[in-house]
Amino acid sequence: MQLELLLMSHPEGMRRADIARRLGVHRSTIGRYIDELKKYTDICEDGYIIKLSESARPDMMKLSVYESLAFNLSAELLASHAEFQNPHLASGLRKIAGNMRTYAPTMSENLDAAAEAIELNTREGDSRFMRVLEVLTDSWVSGKIVRLKHSQEYDEEIEETEFAPYFIGFRDEDNGRRPISVTGRLRHTSEICTIDIQNISSVEILDEVYTIPDNLRPFRKPDDARRYTGMDLIPLKLRLRERSALNSLSTVYRENLKVFLDSDGELFCTMNAENSIELMLRIMQSGNSIEVVEPQSYRKKFVREVEKILEIYQK
Repeated sequence: MQLELLLMSHPEGMRRADIARRLGVHRSTIGRYIDELKKYTDICEDGYIIKLSESARPDMMKLSVYESLAFNLSAELLASHAEFQNPHLASGLRKIAGNMRTYAPTMSENLDAAAEAIELNTREGDSRFMRVLEVLTDSWVSGKIVRLKHSQEYDEEIEETEFAPYFIGFRDEDNGRRPISVTGRLRHTSEICTIDIQNISSVEILDEVYTIPDNLRPFRKPDDARRYTGMDLIPLKLRLRERSALNSLSTVYRENLKVFLDSDGELFCTMNAENSIELMLRIMQSGNSIEVVEPQSYRKKFVREVEKILEIYQK
């Protein structure tokens, strides 16, 4: 089903390698997917390009003149106010314009003009933005976690995050700006966060599925300006089995976070973290993905707490 949806959104066809990258599977797996899909629908292989046959593509339903006008106004608004021009919007407008030409020629011409304006105003930075948006859309549709690299607006340092996308759309800001953002859950946590897509430099789909909870609550913007004074901080050194395990500590106040590989290729991080019960609970939550290395006093304290829990179950 993921493959069919992907081919429907790319009627011009796609190479096997591109399909594998979008679905987050090995290229050899795509052949089995194609053979399976051929049992249910017609697929053409034109050289190295895989695409749905004309008969397998869904027909475009006609819009009423009122629906056409509403779509026309929305498209013009999006084309004139979006920070990044979307070539998929241009191609979609042209398809709908062609369908409207017989019964609403004036609106059809307006949609063609809007599509042309989008194509002419496409900037150099738009292509990277669109590549990221396409992969995020594929992961959202297929329900797969992504690994992305991004920066914060207040910090140029690049972070790596494993993330389950829940929603892609506009986010309102106090200054009137409405960037296109992706909202979802950080892996290994229950924390919901929102990331501006323009701040994402790269993204890849992982072979791990997720589900969007039915009881999802409205998202709130995190308070990045939170500051503490007089807090008891511990100079931690942690061994990491996987970098994304740091997401479990995202709600813990910390300073001077540094991640590095030692001479044996093992992954470590150092930080000054708040000495709180939440810190201990978050380390427990990460299972064997995080190991406290230093200071020895905190390592022993952590072991004692784990032993107390284990003693209950051993009884």
